[in-house]
Amino acid sequence: MRHSSRSLVDPFIVMDVMEAARAAEDAGRHIIHMEVGQPGSGAPEAARARLAQEMEAGPLGYTVALGRPDLRAGIAALYGEWYYGVDLDPGRVVLTAGASGAFLLAFTALFDAGAKVALGEPCYPSYRQILTALSLEPVGLQTHAETRYQPVPDQLTDDLDGLIVASPANPTGTMLFEPEMRALAEACTAKDISLISDEIYHGLQYEGRAVSALEVTDDVYVINSFSKYFSMTGWRLGWMVVPPDHVRIIERLAQNMFICPPHAAQVAALGALQPEGRAELDRHRETYAKNRDILLKGLAEAGLTETAPADGAFYVYADVSTFTDDARAFSAEILDKAGVAVTPGLDFDKARGAGTLRFSYARSTADIEEGVARLIGFMAARKG
Repeated sequence: MRHSSRSLVDPFIVMDVMEAARAAEDAGRHIIHMEVGQPGSGAPEAARARLAQEMEAGPLGYTVALGRPDLRAGIAALYGEWYYGVDLDPGRVVLTAGASGAFLLAFTALFDAGAKVALGEPCYPSYRQILTALSLEPVGLQTHAETRYQPVPDQLTDDLDGLIVASPANPTGTMLFEPEMRALAEACTAKDISLISDEIYHGLQYEGRAVSALEVTDDVYVINSFSKYFSMTGWRLGWMVVPPDHVRIIERLAQNMFICPPHAAQVAALGALQPEGRAELDRHRETYAKNRDILLKGLAEAGLTETAPADGAFYVYADVSTFTDDARAFSAEILDKAGVAVTPGLDFDKARGAGTLRFSYARSTADIEEGVARLIGFMAARKG
C-alpha cells in the first residue's frame, strides 16, 4: 500500500533515548532520567479528588467541542492573575487534546498547503514535523547566544506566512521579555505574518516574569497546556486562545477532528486550578528551582560551561562541541558508562545539534543530585 509524502517525518530522538534507557533498566541498571521533559510529580491531589467526585456523580460523556465552559472561565481568570493588562473573554479559550491538538488546529486554521512557517532553532522538533505532515514548509531561523536563542524581527522575510515563538523555550529554557515579544508581534503585523506563541512552560520561570503574547497583541494564537506547570502530561489536555473572529473557525475544525477534548482531564484540570491545587504546583516549582541550581553548578564542575540562559521550563541546553561532534553517540556513551539518560540536540537543531545536549531537571532533587555526581565522574574519567 502506498503512503503519502506528508507521512515522511523524522522520528523524535528523545523517544529513542527513552527506549534505550528502558532497556538498560530492564537489564537491572539504575538509570537517572534527564532526557524527558516530564514532571516527576503527578496531577495535584485536588485534581484527582475532583475527578473521583464527578465520576461518582455520573458518566463523563462528550463535552461541547470547545470544552467545558466552567474550565474555560477558570483559564481566563488565570490570565488576569498571571499577566499585566489581560482581561480575557472565556469565549476565546478553546480546550484541546493536548497542546499537540492545539498545534494541529492552529496550523490547519491559519495556513494553506505550501505556506512557509518560521521557527527559531533550536526548537521543539514536533513543530517541524507537524508542519511537514500538513504539507506546510517549516523555515528554520538560526538563533544565537546574543539574542538568547530567540528569533528577532530582522530575520522575518516577506515570503513568510507564519512565525512560531516559544517562551520559555524547549530546549533552551530562554524567555522573550516584553520588549522582544512586542517587537516580534509588531513585525508580524507589518508583514502580515500569523503569530503563534507557545506558552506551555508558563508558571515555570526563575529569571524574570513570563510574558504572554496577549499582553502586546490580540492578533495571535496562544497555546498552552496542563502538562508542564500543572504536572498532567498523560492527561492530554491543552488550550489555545484565539482572536474572537477565529473562534467559530476553530470550533468547526475541532468538532470534526476531535469531537471534544478528554472529559476526565477537563474535570481534573478544574481541581488543579483550585487554590489547594495551585499551592501544590507552586511547591513543585520550588523543587525545579532548586534542581536547576544543582544542575547548573554540577555541569560547570563537569566542564560543561557553555549553556543557554535557563530562564524557565526545566531544561539546560549545553554546548558540548569541544568534546564531540556526534551528540547522539556522546549521549549513548553517557547512558552506558554513567547510567544517565540525556537528549542529543539533533532533534532541536538540524544544523548545530550534533554539538549539543539537553538536560532535564524535572525529576526529584535526589535524582538530580545523583545524576550530577555521575556526570562529574564520567567527564573526569573521560578526560583521563
